[in-house]
Amino acid sequence: MTQEKAYDDIPGTFVFDADRSRQGYHLNMFCISLRRAPARDAFRADPEAYLDKFPMSAEQRDAVRKRDWNRMLELGGNIYYTSKLAAFDGITFQALAALMTGMSEQAYRKMMVEGGRPIEGNRYTSEWESK
Repeated sequence: MTQEKAYDDIPGTFVFDADRSRQGYHLNMFCISLRRAPARDAFRADPEAYLDKFPMSAEQRDAVRKRDWNRMLELGGNIYYTSKLAAFDGITFQALAALMTGMSEQAYRKMMVEGGRPIEGNRYTSEWESK
């Protein structure tokens, strides 16, 4: 990233801004390519050869291999693009969100139906230092 931004202090959140968009361009192009059956077939047949078509960083490739969803976002992935890789793996968007929050899918769904996470203690990580 180029410079710190005020929203970098939001816990567990990687804001997809212009810097992350540039950083994640090839990662996102890989992910969105999986919307087409021939690309899915090629990736399934030889994942490394298919990844070679996209000049991602070593860290991005590693995150893809490990299916480290949060790391992909940190490295410039956009959730709507990375969800294509999750769909390739048979993971629904709701299940993906649960995985990314470290919750079961049922617990995640219940939390969201009940209005989401409480705002207290979740606004900025700097709030945690004062407690």
